Amino acid sequence: MRVMNGVFGEIVKNRILFAMLLPTIVFFLINNYAPMIGIYYAFVQFDFNSSMFGSPFVGMKNFEFLWKSGKLVELTINTLGYNLIFIVLGNMLSIAVAILLSEVGGKWFKKITQSILFLPYFVSFVILSVIVFNMFNYEQGVLNSVLASFGMDLVDVYSKPKAWIFLIIAFYLWKNFGYSMVIYLAAITGIGEDYYEAAKIDGANTFQRAWNITLPMLKTTFVILLLFALGSIMKGQFDLFYQMVGNNGLLYSTTDILDTYVYRSLRVTFDFGMATAAGVYQSVFGFFLIVTVNGIIRRINSDYALF
Repeated sequence: MRVMNGVFGEIVKNRILFAMLLPTIVFFLINNYAPMIGIYYAFVQFDFNSSMFGSPFVGMKNFEFLWKSGKLVELTINTLGYNLIFIVLGNMLSIAVAILLSEVGGKWFKKITQSILFLPYFVSFVILSVIVFNMFNYEQGVLNSVLASFGMDLVDVYSKPKAWIFLIIAFYLWKNFGYSMVIYLAAITGIGEDYYEAAKIDGANTFQRAWNITLPMLKTTFVILLLFALGSIMKGQFDLFYQMVGNNGLLYSTTDILDTYVYRSLRVTFDFGMATAAGVYQSVFGFFLIVTVNGIIRRINSDYALF
């Protein structure tokens, strides 16, 4: 009762602020919480001649089929593996380039370089798929055209699943690392010059200043970006994978993730139950992962935790 009085008392006391929050609350209720009713699809065998609640209830059979088919393990490994590599390599590359740019003296060179590196982020995934196809198309692609000009055998990249592991990672970094780089560069700009001037007086070189001042100061920014990335680690990068690979079944063993599987289940087989089961597993797994990682960070240093 005391807790309830405290909550209502807080609402009455700050009623203007809560009234300003009302549109946001309504937005999330309609767009984020109301659709959660659709989770029920994961526990039924959907019948198009009936409603959602009129379809036969099958309990955990959709999840059981996913597990026994071996597809769930493969999808989880692919989704987690790619996203962990994206997070690690993306942040390492972004931090390294941001530090290098912060040390550049030329103002115009820094601005032009920053703009060029940031530009691929605005390239749509449809355009990216066109670039990839024109580079690796077997008959008229740039790669095979160059190989043919040197009298070498042509390479069918679209039939080599392992090659796409490196291609997807490379194109992801090319397209997205510039965004994180700008964030880290802004954080570096906010570091006081007094630290660097004191380090220069003590005889520290550029590498020592970056290692002992810049990197420790970027720790908070890194942890926040890491937690945000881990929050969507099970969502994958649907646009990237689908636009680059499409419906090429030869590449599914190394490129199929949960998002593409759910999409194909709905688009090709119209299996609402299986698709929803995979989506529920994806959300629950991601939820426990972010809570676990945040708990570990809170134990190490509570100032860096999100909650």
